[in-house]
Amino acid sequence: MRTSKPVLVAAGVICFALVAYALYLQHVKEMLPCPLCVLQRYAFVTVGLLCFIFAALPRAATKAGALLAALAALVGGGIAGWHLWVKAHPAVSCGIDPLETSLNKIFTAELMPFLFKADGLCSAEYEPIIGLSIPQWSLIWFAILAVLLIWAALRQSR
Repeated sequence: MRTSKPVLVAAGVICFALVAYALYLQHVKEMLPCPLCVLQRYAFVTVGLLCFIFAALPRAATKAGALLAALAALVGGGIAGWHLWVKAHPAVSCGIDPLETSLNKIFTAELMPFLFKADGLCSAEYEPIIGLSIPQWSLIWFAILAVLLIWAALRQSR
C-alpha cells in the first residue's frame, strides 16, 4: 500500500506558503483583504491543517484526510469563483456588509486580526501578479490542491 503522507505534507506547506504570501501582500504591499479574501484564507488554512493532521496520523487515515482536504479545497475554489464573479460585476460588492461584520467577530479574527480581519472591498482592483488577479491565483491553487489531494486518495486505494 502506497502512502499519501508526502503529498499531504507538500499540500500543507503550499497552503501555508500561500497564506504567508497573502500576509506579505497585506502588510507590505498594503493590499487590504476583503471578506471573500479572508474566507479564502480560512479555506487555505483548513486545507493545510487537515493535511498536516492526517499526515501525522496512521497510514490508514491518510485517504480520509486527503479527501477531507480536497473537499475543503473545492469549497475554497467555490469562494474564489464567487469572488471572481463579484469582481466581474462591479455593481455587486461584499464591502462593508453583514459578511464583513460577522467575519470580524469570529474568535479567530479577534485573536489574529493581522490574518483574519476583513478591511477591504471585494471589488477593489490591485495590480495583477504575473498577469492574474489574486482571486484568479487562488482559484488556480485550489484546483491544483483538489486534484493533487484526490489523486493522493485514489492512489492509496489501489
